[in-house]
Amino acid sequence: MSIAKKIGIGFVVAILILLIAGWLYTRPDQADLAWARVTGTDPELGPPQGETFPTVGIAEPIGWAAGAAPAPAAGLAVSRFAEGLDHPRTMLTLPNGDVLVSLTRAPAMKAPGDDIWLRQKIQGYLFRKAGSGGTSPDQVLLLRDADGDGRAEGRFVLGNRFASPSGLAWANDRLFVASHDAVWAWPYKLGETALAGTPTKIMDLAPGPNHWMRNLLLSPDASKLYVAVGSASNIGENGMQAEKGRALIWEYDFATKSRRVFGAGLRNPNGLAWSPWSGELWTTVNERDMLGSDLVPDYLTNVPVGVQYGWPWVYWKNNIDQRVKSGMPQFMTEYTRRPEYSLGPHVAPLGLVFSQGGSRLGPRFQQGAFIAQHGSWNRSPPSGYDVVYVAFDARGNPQGKPITVLSGFLTGDGKTQGRPTWLAWAKDGALLLSDDTAGIIWRVIDPWAEPAPAIVRETGRPLPPQRELRGLQGAFKEDYARQ
Repeated sequence: MSIAKKIGIGFVVAILILLIAGWLYTRPDQADLAWARVTGTDPELGPPQGETFPTVGIAEPIGWAAGAAPAPAAGLAVSRFAEGLDHPRTMLTLPNGDVLVSLTRAPAMKAPGDDIWLRQKIQGYLFRKAGSGGTSPDQVLLLRDADGDGRAEGRFVLGNRFASPSGLAWANDRLFVASHDAVWAWPYKLGETALAGTPTKIMDLAPGPNHWMRNLLLSPDASKLYVAVGSASNIGENGMQAEKGRALIWEYDFATKSRRVFGAGLRNPNGLAWSPWSGELWTTVNERDMLGSDLVPDYLTNVPVGVQYGWPWVYWKNNIDQRVKSGMPQFMTEYTRRPEYSLGPHVAPLGLVFSQGGSRLGPRFQQGAFIAQHGSWNRSPPSGYDVVYVAFDARGNPQGKPITVLSGFLTGDGKTQGRPTWLAWAKDGALLLSDDTAGIIWRVIDPWAEPAPAIVRETGRPLPPQRELRGLQGAFKEDYARQ
């Protein structure tokens, strides 16, 4: 066979592959379950629909027209706290009311263990189409509303010596910034408009680019730092060695300068917050892809110390992902924990804040959690692209279905005006939302609401110590077992 004929056959085969891929691309897996059935404390998990080609439904960002804004829940008003920002992601409100914002994108690097050129190119194209591509600004911006009119007239570049910064925390004249590969501490006093000192590296982190955000939360007494690190892949397809130090939440102890894994098996944990009712750590988690439009629900959950949530082998306590090639540890389903609350499949939850004293969103929103949902890229119909509220009971347990607080980001014709990203409470009780593709910080408030009362911590007497053994049916069953 001549070389020309071989080239011709190869060309025809390539065209056929592209046609097949295009045919699959235009026939996405459609969701079958109603949204109410896949959200809440007891979601329905349908059968997995394994996909060779993912369902692709990227909403192209077009920005907001002048004067336009998201649609708020009844009684709430929305305005622009700041605009014209270059891809704002995370936020931190300082005690003096200044608001720090990270201007950031993914680092320009290859994912560890990923040597498939075509996958890298397709992934880069999808990021650009979703508005996440481009060079990272690598800045932390300080926004200041000095006159209290609900709009930040002061804008200062606090620093730009970062590498895809995301996590922000402050205490005791130190500002902590998580780049994609390390956590740094800078000397910083409230009111300053620049970082002038020399930073100290607190800890190294597994680097990006996939799931590159590294989010921070200090313990209430500022003695420990919690760091959320996402996985490098969907289900460990590049080998578990590439996932070392990922899909987990670190706890760093300042006194001993040591760290431990606080919670594991979390594919991509993002928002971190302390429950005002129980004092527990809670997080939002982006679950795995390519099991269809109805799987797997992203979730909101608490993080007890030492917890394991199953990724990549297991999802939702005891559902084994048969696609995972790496051997599953023994007894995995016995000690994997079930998430507390389903936000729905592929909503991409990021920012998380709890209700707090002084907030001004009205009585309906004084006992729960707010979550910014960045929105799906692989579901039909799309999900997320909103801010939702999850009500909690008096003991700090989520209940009911998600309630929409902000919507209108999707236009209905395959485009989006913006993407909800991160949340923070402003000093005046308004809720702030970063909109990364639109470059806007939104301000949400009930203009007639009084500041919410302080939340009272739920406390109780600890169980007495067990001092004797009286057989299997003895003291334990009598004193402790719950029927």
